[in-house]
Amino acid sequence: MYTSTERQVDTLFVLLDNGENLDYFGEQVTQLEHALQCAKFAKDSGADDDCVLGALFHDIGHLLPNCPRMGDLGVVNHEDHGSEYLAKIGFSLKVQELVKQHVNAKRYLIWKNTDVYYQKLSDASKGTLEHQGGAMNDDEAQEFEQKEYFHDIMKMRHWDDKGKIVGMKNVPPLDTYRDMAINNIRSS
Repeated sequence: MYTSTERQVDTLFVLLDNGENLDYFGEQVTQLEHALQCAKFAKDSGADDDCVLGALFHDIGHLLPNCPRMGDLGVVNHEDHGSEYLAKIGFSLKVQELVKQHVNAKRYLIWKNTDVYYQKLSDASKGTLEHQGGAMNDDEAQEFEQKEYFHDIMKMRHWDDKGKIVGMKNVPPLDTYRDMAINNIRSS
């Protein structure tokens, strides 16, 4: 029997799968390629299922309809839209928080390593940073460091920054993560 959870996950996967036809905002990979690469990096690092799913879905807010845009740089507050969408489906709080905080992780790294980290960002990521509030201030950074999933959020930011490899081989397909997503919702 096809359950409501399975239907919701399949709808989410259709959104991601449609990302195969969408450029990743100035990068040389598609939205889907980026998501799958990030999930692979998380899985290969031995991360738990919440982190793998957070990596897979971290940019889902860019693929949701009817959200305000930052010109050609994607959806304004995509991290919030994505986290709210995943909450409605019933994903764990950790998955939601990883999605919600991945932009703040970029802002934090700019605050912590301004010269080094900023130079590593792609032009597109530098462009979105302006819309996302720029570097954190000292108070924001100290508060961010106290987040329950701070270390996992920072790992996810690393996978996000890395997941832009053109023609990457041995990347598992989207269906690889279907049961993981269903189990996450059912156990939350």
